[in-house]
Amino acid sequence: MRLRWLLLALLILPACEIGVFVWIGGKIGPLWVVFLILFTGVIGITIAKMQGTQTIQKARLSMNSGKIPTEQIMDGICILIGAVFLLSPGFITDAIGLSLVLPIMRKPIKKILYNLIKSKMDNGTFIFRRW
Repeated sequence: MRLRWLLLALLILPACEIGVFVWIGGKIGPLWVVFLILFTGVIGITIAKMQGTQTIQKARLSMNSGKIPTEQIMDGICILIGAVFLLSPGFITDAIGLSLVLPIMRKPIKKILYNLIKSKMDNGTFIFRRW
């Protein structure tokens, strides 16, 4: 069932991105659209790299003090997913990617993910698989 939603999203998202490209291209011109796509991608990846480096440093400090870096693991997952969205061209994916990379916007998303994972672990529906 979830695979169907994923496939549907993979079909709808590119169509929406194309629609946004055409709409914005009609407003500011196609060359500006290409420039904005490249600019947001470079800026976003730069921010993702900085945030990733800071997260790794915080995780090391946490582990050195004998703590499990759960907060940093959640940050790392969000930053990784955000970076993937930022690498794909488009304004919608850039907005999603930036919301996962920027710490202020990432905080509520992390809380939602944490609660989702916790509820699945409490129910016994969260399964770990070894490859």
